[in-house]
Amino acid sequence: MAVDLTLVSFFALAALTLVSGAVVAFSRNIIHATVALLGCFLGIAGLYVQLSADFLAAVQVLVYVGGTLTLILFAVMLTARIEDVRTSNTSTGLPVGVALVAALLLVLGKVATTTAWPETPRAPMPSTAKLGHALLGDYLLPFELGSILLLAAMIGAVVLARRAVKRNWEKA
Repeated sequence: MAVDLTLVSFFALAALTLVSGAVVAFSRNIIHATVALLGCFLGIAGLYVQLSADFLAAVQVLVYVGGTLTLILFAVMLTARIEDVRTSNTSTGLPVGVALVAALLLVLGKVATTTAWPETPRAPMPSTAKLGHALLGDYLLPFELGSILLLAAMIGAVVLARRAVKRNWEKA
C-alpha cells in the first residue's frame, strides 16, 4: 500500500492551521496567541502551495507573516506594563461563539458532502497571470474601490495618531 504524500501533507497543513487557529482563539496569553498566529499563517501558505497558487502563498508569507505578524509582535512587546495584565484575551461570548461555529461547521459539512468533486486532479498551472488579468479586467472596479478604502483608512489612522500626540506649541 503506497502512501500518498500529497494527502499526508494536506492533512498535516490542515491540522497545523486548525490547531494554531484554536490556540489563537482560546489562549489567554497574547504572546502565545501571536506565535500561534504564525503557525496558522504558515499553514494557510502551505495550503496555497498545494493548490498551485504560488503567488498567493508568497503574498501570504510576505504580507501576513512578514508584515502584519511582526507589527503585532512589536506592538505587544512595546506596550508598557503588559506583564501586569492578567487576562488579555477574555472569552465573554463563548456560548454564542460555539453556536456560530457549530452552525458554520454544519453548513460546510453539507456543502462538502453534496458537492460533485472531480475524480481526477487537474494539472497545476501558475495562478499569477490569471490573477493579474482578473484584477485588471473583470474585477477592476472592486480592486480600485478597495485601494481607495485602504488609502482612506491609512489617512484616518495618521489623523487619529496625530491628534493623540500633540507638541507643546500645538496645545494652545
